[in-house]
Amino acid sequence: MRTGFPDFRLGSVLATSFTGTLSERHGDAVERIPTPQRLVDWLAVYGLAVDSCTTAQLDLARELRESIHAAATAAAIQDALPASAVQVINDFSAQGRAAAILTPEGNRQWRLSSASCVEDALSVIAADAISIIAGERDGKLALCASPTCQAAFFDTSQSRSRKWCDMNTCGNRQKKARFTAKQRKNPSSAE
Repeated sequence: MRTGFPDFRLGSVLATSFTGTLSERHGDAVERIPTPQRLVDWLAVYGLAVDSCTTAQLDLARELRESIHAAATAAAIQDALPASAVQVINDFSAQGRAAAILTPEGNRQWRLSSASCVEDALSVIAADAISIIAGERDGKLALCASPTCQAAFFDTSQSRSRKWCDMNTCGNRQKKARFTAKQRKNPSSAE
């Protein structure tokens, strides 16, 4: 990872992890892919290595990210999917040249050709978004309970009652805030 940039918030679901490249959407927003090279770095972490990225391709990636976020948020609250977001996701999914392959461990992995570009990697992300928004995978879309975050995430916990997009960031921050508020309310309990 390149220094000087915020860390990536990595999750196990490609599409919602991609939307997490912009965090704290309702607070002081943190852009985790501020440069084309940073997008190349993020894609590589998810096995979607590309050689380069232009500023125009970064803009396309951000358009897809925001469309996935809008559609996933609507799905999480059981609202109608925004038509414009659906169109963007579908267009990106249809334009790519990636193949699903089976690993020796029995897992699906995406393979980009040696001539692949950012658009091919984005098509994989769009296809992943389609599978989770359409309900094809075991889990449910939810929104982070942090009032400054509210990121869409894919909850695969057994009870499907996860509250935070990431326990190490939003969850801990909220627990710390509750603890601090409780200490202020009852200062004698700290003794």
